[in-house]
Amino acid sequence: MALDHALLVALCEQPASGLDLTKRFGRSIGFFWSATHQQIYRVLGRMEGEGWVEVTVVPQSDRPDKKVYDVTPRGREALAAWLATPTPPAPLRSDIAVKMRGAANGDRAAVLDSVRAHLADHTTRLDHYRQLSERDYPDPTVLTGTELDQYLVLRGGILLEESQIAWLTEYLEAHA
Repeated sequence: MALDHALLVALCEQPASGLDLTKRFGRSIGFFWSATHQQIYRVLGRMEGEGWVEVTVVPQSDRPDKKVYDVTPRGREALAAWLATPTPPAPLRSDIAVKMRGAANGDRAAVLDSVRAHLADHTTRLDHYRQLSERDYPDPTVLTGTELDQYLVLRGGILLEESQIAWLTEYLEAHA
């Protein structure tokens, strides 16, 4: 996936400025696709040049004018074409898994420290995802369309984090 497609998805949900997109990436899309502020602005400029987004300048009195980006029909066509393209499974690459497998050949204590750090990170993410789910989707049975898709992606994140936590916990308990 290119950052272009992640931005098109975000802008189809709601037009936004580059700064607003950066904040949204930090809160939602960024859990599955990360991008820096500079990358977002660079790609928005390219997408504008390709006719995928249009810009509305919103005057602001106390700061520079704000550029709000919205998806054009051409951008929606590009997104639809990408959505229809088959997505190959992403290969699993995990440094921590390789370290766990090879721990007997080196400093197991250091590997266990890394596993604990990963466990803490996954626990923090899981807590955050659950809070988002409870706040934004208190009754998922009534969701449809975009909201249902957003909830199900969040649900996938919850399940992935639960799986990682179970796996890392099992490893730590086995070496306790």
